[in-house]
Amino acid sequence: MNPIRLTTPLTFEAVASLKCGDRVLITGTIYTARDAAHMKMIQELEKGGEIPFPLDGSVIYYAGPTPTRPGNISGAFGPTTSGRMDKMTVPLLEKGLKGMIGKGLRSQEVIDSIIKNRAVYFAAIGGAGALIGQSVKMISVVAYEELGAEAIRKIVVEEFPAIVAIDSTGKCIYDRE
Repeated sequence: MNPIRLTTPLTFEAVASLKCGDRVLITGTIYTARDAAHMKMIQELEKGGEIPFPLDGSVIYYAGPTPTRPGNISGAFGPTTSGRMDKMTVPLLEKGLKGMIGKGLRSQEVIDSIIKNRAVYFAAIGGAGALIGQSVKMISVVAYEELGAEAIRKIVVEEFPAIVAIDSTGKCIYDRE
C-alpha cells in the first residue's frame, strides 16, 4: 500500500480520512514541543494567554533535534515518548490541535479527546531519527529558546514518514485483538 500524502495544516476531511495503520508522508509546517514547552504553553493558556504558534490544524512533534553537522539543516530528529505529554495534551486538542507525532501509547483521556476533537496521533519510528532528520527542510526556534533542545521549533518538512497510531475514531494500533 502506498503512503498517504498529507499537507499541513491538517483539515477535518484529511484527518477523518485516515485509518489506524495508514502510512503517511507529511509535508508542510510542524511544531516541536516536549515536556518543558508543554508546561509553559499550558501555564499560558491557564492565564488566559495565547501560545506562540497557531493551533488550528497544527501538528506537534514530540521531539528535539540533536546537534546539526556542518552543511546539514538538522541533526537526527527522533521522537520522544508521547505519554510524557498526556496530562498537557487535552487543552491543546480543545484549542484546535489536529495532530501529534511521537512514540508509544497514549492515555485513555487523550484517546477520548482525540475522538471528541477529531484529531489524529501519528507514530514516528524510534531509532530512525537520522532518516526523519533528512525530511527537515527548514528549522527555527519559535519560543522558549532558554529551554535549549526543548524550545518550540517550527520545522518545515517534506515527506516526513509516520504511521497513524490512533485515528479520529479512537482505533489504536497498539490495541491487540
